[in-house]
Amino acid sequence: MSKRFSNIQHKILNWDDALKMRGVWALHDQKVAFTNGCFDILHLGHVSYLAQAADSAQRLIVGVNTDISVRLLEKAPNRPINSEYARAIVLASLSCVDAVVLFEQQTPLELIKILKPDVLLKGADYNASQTDPEAKDYIVGSSFVRNYGGLVQTIPFVDGYSTTGILAKGG
Repeated sequence: MSKRFSNIQHKILNWDDALKMRGVWALHDQKVAFTNGCFDILHLGHVSYLAQAADSAQRLIVGVNTDISVRLLEKAPNRPINSEYARAIVLASLSCVDAVVLFEQQTPLELIKILKPDVLLKGADYNASQTDPEAKDYIVGSSFVRNYGGLVQTIPFVDGYSTTGILAKGG
C-alpha cells in the first residue's frame, strides 16, 4: 500500500480518536468546523461545499452516514451506491477535509455533542435561523452548538449538482 493512501486512511477516525484530535486542535487554538452527509457520489457541488466549509475554520471534520444510516434516511432503495468505507476514503483524500467520522444514527446529534464544533454547517436547503427541531429545514445540533457560543451557518449549492440529479440522468 502506498504511503499517501495510508495517510488518507489515517484521516478516518473513530469517535474516540476524533475527540482526541479535536482536543489537540483546541489546544493549538484552531477552530473546528463540522458538517455531515451521505456523500454517496462525490461531485462538484460536494467539493465546492466542503471547501467553503473548510474556509470557516482551521480544521474540518466531516460526519458521514454509515450504510445503515443512509438506508434509515430512505433516500432510495438502491442507496448508498458506494460503501461507507469508499465514501470515507474519497472524502479523506480531499485536502480541505481534516478528519472523517462515520456515524450510524439517523442524525449526527450524538457526534456533534461529543465533538462540540466551533462552527456547524449544512447546505442551503437548511435554515441556520430555524429553531424548531420538527421543521424540515432545521439543522440538527444547531441549538446545542449555539448554547455554548458556536456558529451555525449554511452554504449555497452549486446549481445543477446533486447526487439525486446525477443518478436521475444516468451519471
